[in-house]
Parts: sequence; C-alpha cells; structure tokens
Amino acid sequence: MPLDESTVPASDISPSELIAADTGSEWWRTAVIYQVYPRSFADSDGDGMGDLPGITSRLSALADLGVDAVWLSPFYTSPQRDAGYDVADYCDVDPRFGTLADFDALRAKATELGLRLVVDLVPNHSSSDHRWFQEALAAGPGSTERARYLFRDGTGADGELPPNNWQSVFGGEAWTRITEADGTPGQWYLHLFDSSQPDFDWQNPWVREQFLDILRFWLDRGVDGFRVDVAHGMIKKPGLPDYTPPADSGSMGGGLEEGATPPYWAQDGVHEIYRSWRALLDTYAGDRILVAEAWVEPLSKLANWVRPDEMHQAFNFTYLESGWSAPSIKRVIDASLEVFSSVGAPSTWVLSNHDVVRHASRLGLTADNPQGAGIGPRSPGLPDRAVGLARARAASAVMLALPGSAYLYQGEELGLPEAIDLPDEARQDPTWFRTNGERYGRDGCRVPIPWEAASPAYGFNTSGESWLPQPDDWAPYARDSQTGKPASTLELYRLALALRAEFDLGSGSVEWLDGYGADVVAFRNGVVTVIANTGTVPVELPIGDELLATVELDGPALPGDATVWVRSA
Repeated sequence: MPLDESTVPASDISPSELIAADTGSEWWRTAVIYQVYPRSFADSDGDGMGDLPGITSRLSALADLGVDAVWLSPFYTSPQRDAGYDVADYCDVDPRFGTLADFDALRAKATELGLRLVVDLVPNHSSSDHRWFQEALAAGPGSTERARYLFRDGTGADGELPPNNWQSVFGGEAWTRITEADGTPGQWYLHLFDSSQPDFDWQNPWVREQFLDILRFWLDRGVDGFRVDVAHGMIKKPGLPDYTPPADSGSMGGGLEEGATPPYWAQDGVHEIYRSWRALLDTYAGDRILVAEAWVEPLSKLANWVRPDEMHQAFNFTYLESGWSAPSIKRVIDASLEVFSSVGAPSTWVLSNHDVVRHASRLGLTADNPQGAGIGPRSPGLPDRAVGLARARAASAVMLALPGSAYLYQGEELGLPEAIDLPDEARQDPTWFRTNGERYGRDGCRVPIPWEAASPAYGFNTSGESWLPQPDDWAPYARDSQTGKPASTLELYRLALALRAEFDLGSGSVEWLDGYGADVVAFRNGVVTVIANTGTVPVELPIGDELLATVELDGPALPGDATVWVRSA
C-alpha cells in the first residue's frame, strides 16, 4: 500500500521511506548532487586507493551535509590507464574498488540515508583490454567483431598514414595502427582519448543492444540514473572527414561553438540513441535519470540533449567557465534559464568536477588556463590561494541560490584548492604523457580528500598510503578541522544547503535587482535576496535579515569577492 505522507508525522518517516513514496516527484529538477570520485574519497583497506566500502562508511557525512543524491565516477573493471574511464567490464566492480556485493551494500546504505545514487556510464569507448576489443583484434579486417569499433584502412602508399587528421583530446593522433595476427602492419582504430580507449561504432545495432543491456543491469540493481560520459560523442560524421579545430578551442570542447561543429562531436544521430535510452528508463519506477556530460555550445544547442524524450539534465559548462565576472554570470544565468525552460528541462549548475581545475584555485588564476591543461608548478599566473577561496565561496553561494539542480564535487565543501606541486613522477593523467609534460592534466583536482587533520593520509585511510600525494598543508581543510566552526567553508555549504531546502530555492525563479552596479550580481529568489560583489568597491546591502554571508560583515556594506543572502524585508 503506498505511503500517505499526510497521515504520518514527518518525524516517523525514514529517509528511505520518503524515497520509496516519492515515485513521481521529478526529484532531479531541484536536486543537489554530490560527485564522489571513488579513487580519492575514502580507502577502507589501506592500499592507497579509495573503494566502495570506504564510500559506504562515509556516506553519512554527505547526508549530514544536506545533498540529495550521490554520483559515483567509474568503479567498473578497468586497467585504470585513464582512472577507470577505460572500462573492461561494464557489469562488474573492479577488485581495487570491491565487489558487486559491496556495491549493493553502498546502494542500500544510500537508500537508508535518503540519498539517491547515480552512476557513471562510459559509452563512447571501452578499454582496449575489453573482451570485445580483443576479439576484434583477433578476428581480422571485415569481421563482425571489428565492426564493433571504428577500424579503418590507412592512407598513403602502404596504409602507413592514419585515415584522417583527427587529434586526441589527450594530445597526439587519434588513430593507432595495429599489428595483425600474422605480424604485418594492419588497420588503424580510432580513439578520441587515449590509445587504450578505442571508440565504439555506434552505427552498429549490436553496440546499441549491448548498452541497453548494460543499462538494464544497473537499473535492476537499483541505481537512480546515469551520468553519461562524453554524451556529445559516439556518432561520427559519415566518411570521417579531416577537421582542424580552432586554436583556442578547449581540449573537451574541440570547437563546438556555433558554425564549427567537429565531425566527431555533437552529431545529430546521437539523439536517436538517447531517445531509446529514455524509453527504457521510463519503464522503471522512481524517476531514473540521464545526465549529459556534453561540452556543447551555444546553450541553445545543448538544450537539444534535454528535450522531453531524451536526457533529464545536462551539465552547464558554459556556467562553469563564465569566471568571476558579474556581467558574464548574469548573461549565462539568463541564457540558461531561457533555453532549458524552453524544452521543459531544469538548469543544471556546476563549478567543479574531476576534469577541471578546482574553482577555489581556478577563480584565483591570473593567466588563461585552457580546459584540460591543468596547473602545475611551472604554470603561468598561479592562483592567489586566499583570493581563490574567497571567490569560490562567493560563487558557490550564488550557485546554490539558483533555481534548478546543482552539482558539487567532492572536497569543494572543504574549500580544497588544486594540488599544484605534485612531483612529475607522481602524475598519472594520460594528458601529461601524451603531451610530453606540456599539459599537466587533471591529477591536481583528483588528490584524495582530507577527513581528519591528525590522521594518516588525513583520514583517507589508516595506512597513510595515497595513490596521489596529498599536500603537506591540507590539515586546515580537513573535515574535522572545520566541523562546528561557523566561518568555515564546510559550515557555509551546510548552511546554504539547509536554507536552499527551507526556502525551496530549487523550485523558485530569478528576479534581477537593479541599482547595484556593473560588478554586482543581485537577484531575488522567493523571499531570499542574493547579492554577490565581483568587484572591489563595497556595495550597500538591502534591508532584511542576514541569512548567510561568505565573509564576516562589518557594517551595512558587502566587500568585494563576497556574497550575502538576505531575507527580503
């Protein structure tokens, strides 16, 4: 019998019962979703790499923070050449992270705590270790096995040149030539990322059927949805024509601005795939969701990914890349609310993830930093840590006041900066190796996070081991160093999330306020007025009760690099 909340005192309803009863709520429209990067969240066995039991043991901290759901980056069987985004078995857990039973225990614990669970799916490519690719290598040219991937003959007199000029996101050519079983030079296969990540041929119906089965496997295990990696990929333009992206295009964008769509990104045929996935998810109870990691511009084009019969959400990377500038922030908020609402989808806000420089450092940079380049000790314009943190706190307070859904990346609630001074020999991102050290890549945002200031590995485990070295000065960022301290970043996030829920800001609207100057973001969402000062000149605050401030206020003025929430008078 369905649970009737109107007849049960709220204190008697457990979080898991609320999830069970909430089967038609479209929870994802307003959810705050927390990204867990399994390698770096919590390590239960002390081997230096995080795992599923470690995540389970720390889930209560996320429920206490006030998020609604958890997204897990890949934990599948993988040789880990690209931190798990090179999948060798889509329906099993890598032994480094645990077992399927450990996953089931994590799923059960999340439900008990009232947290929904979203998992990563990597459909553009597999690992070269995957059985399907190994069978393709063995079967030879023209086989049904090779048709699973994008194998092509080379060009030149003897096929010694790649089929086209495409470049890998990680640097270097996007093609690798194989040696056939008889020892002769053979065909080339496409890999838009590392050579250990061959691209599937999504024109092949066999590939499509396999992934529908993979979706069913995890849906039957109770997941609430999928974050889809490289959701703008998969379909390539027929003929695979040459393409040279603009020099200023980011590594993930690859020239996706209007009028410059690459033949390997954002092809119209990808939408047919997502419509079939959405149809499958809609047969399951409980609002299971699809979330697009699609580096697509302009926003009006990105909206095609979240039409009513396709995906539910798409990461708003235009917002992430807008910088700490009031005019830029206001423009992207307006554009986002307009284009996503035009297709009936929520705006989905994000400032950090496992692929970008943490915004506590990025917002303090004094030089350009192209997406995917990362920062390291020899980078120009290294961030001012105090300025970066102040702006990050202020930017997060703006984001969490906006209507729609928001994503948090593990550690941002602690104010974690990018780990800049990683030794060269410790780096593991394929970008570092494929560019011969020209680009640092993403290791700096993936360092295991600190839990306890005085514990080995800051409480990441009990052995002190860490797959990437943790900075020596991270003790003040540890969760136990910040808990209960009102001025800490952790308590700022906890307060913002509580107020967001109390005033139902996720379901609200933005009403811009005039008279605050070009450097100020000022808007009202319901009874909450938000003022963010991206400039240097203090601005007068409106009359009302202060709900939240990212700095300690001294008088009725808001300094630069700060945000305040006021309950409207």
